[in-house]
Amino acid sequence: MEKIITKELLIQYEKHLREEEKAEATIQKYLRDINKLAAYAGDIPVTKEIMLDYKTYLKEQGYEVSSINSYIVAANRFFEYMEWYGVKVRQLRLQRETYVPEESELTKAEYKRLVTTAKRMGKLRLAMIIMTLCATGIRVSELSALTVTGVKRGVIHVDNKGKIRKVIITEDLQKSLLLYITSNNIKNGVVFCTSKGNPVNRSNIWKEMKSICKESGVDEKKVFPHNLRRLFARIFYSMEKDIAKLADILGHSSIETTRIYIRTSIREYRRQIKRMDVIVI
Repeated sequence: MEKIITKELLIQYEKHLREEEKAEATIQKYLRDINKLAAYAGDIPVTKEIMLDYKTYLKEQGYEVSSINSYIVAANRFFEYMEWYGVKVRQLRLQRETYVPEESELTKAEYKRLVTTAKRMGKLRLAMIIMTLCATGIRVSELSALTVTGVKRGVIHVDNKGKIRKVIITEDLQKSLLLYITSNNIKNGVVFCTSKGNPVNRSNIWKEMKSICKESGVDEKKVFPHNLRRLFARIFYSMEKDIAKLADILGHSSIETTRIYIRTSIREYRRQIKRMDVIVI
């Protein structure tokens, strides 16, 4: 059978992903990635040679290694579903960086400027969302778990891919959220909603965060919801030095994933090297 990626196959694959209860964001990413491959292959059957050419094409287009590997993972999982095992290709090898580039690290001071700016611009909901993400470490997709009842209890239950974990709402955050709830006359249900009563989605949050970058003086390349989760991880680890506990709080099934979150910045790396005091003048 010729291995041609058709719309019919993609519809079947989407159904399969939903039956596996994959997160909506994951489903959409896989479908986008497979569609990209389908556009590259066109009506030509997918072969091992085509996939190797596709990998080269992505490199020539200037994609980062991590992005290329992401496309390869999506393709390989689709091939596994289709039982097209002979066309799978390996990911590019990438040595793990020991530090975070300064241009992508959001600092605590910058985070506080974002919150202050959002409040000054009258974007109170955005300010509260930014604070909630940074004070709990939850994913932006998990904000819908933050309900009025949960805030009052001081704990929410987050369901991520069938794994349920408790997330503590600290006393200071609880007070701020209760004030927000009262001021906006939110009686029950999800705390952060649109005017139509639907939970705010990550796209709207991302756009709102970008809209205050210039006013707050923070490079917009650093400003996106997931960076707040990373900031939470770095601050927590700097105090506790307990990576296993941090992994549980973040809902990671692997400590290796957590390690990525707590990498130090190049600036801190330089300070650490300087403290070694091995240079003789």
